[in-house]
Amino acid sequence: MSNPQGLRTGAEIRDYLVDQLNLALRRPGMSGGEAAIRLVLDHLEYAERRDGPGFPRLLEERGAWTPLGVTGAFALVIPGRYESGIASVYAEYSRAQGWLKIDRTLTTAEYSSLATEHRRWTAHDRSLSDVLETFGPPSIHFGGTNPLYGKTLSYTSGSPTDPMISFHLWNGTEPDAESSWPPLYSEPVLLAVRSSGQSLETSFAFTPEGIRRRPS
Repeated sequence: MSNPQGLRTGAEIRDYLVDQLNLALRRPGMSGGEAAIRLVLDHLEYAERRDGPGFPRLLEERGAWTPLGVTGAFALVIPGRYESGIASVYAEYSRAQGWLKIDRTLTTAEYSSLATEHRRWTAHDRSLSDVLETFGPPSIHFGGTNPLYGKTLSYTSGSPTDPMISFHLWNGTEPDAESSWPPLYSEPVLLAVRSSGQSLETSFAFTPEGIRRRPS
């Protein structure tokens, strides 16, 4: 069929939305945060005629959805406005739909080691450097590249049934600090590791620092 108006095809629109979603996930603070991610997901589900329960219902079933969205769920476990962690939850849903673009896929041996060790590894406080030196570059990096600021590093294998494992790194100031600069640490510290194969409540393994920083 001819297209005299020059309108884009459904496939072109879908590919554009996938690209926009991956940009919003990687840099949520620059893209409009959770609201922007949800908007692109809504459009993708409409474009692909996804008539199922949609991401709010599925996230609610995992305990990752509140009246404030995923933001409300994360506010109970990580201090401040932790947009990179929020993005990682939406990335898990996006991966299940075939929309997530992954930068590095772990080998079977790498993923097996990570899946075995990540909970025991949180028995001690860790830093961004520790995570990268131990597990290598992430499969996907959520948040800015500035080494001073918090971010989430997620790892996954090539198998869609293997859970994504996310390292939630934080840096900031004490709640009663007069200024937000400079941040408390020279690099982000690990607060928790989370596996996507569980409910949100049971998925976190906290470091000692994560326990200390957990909102009351």
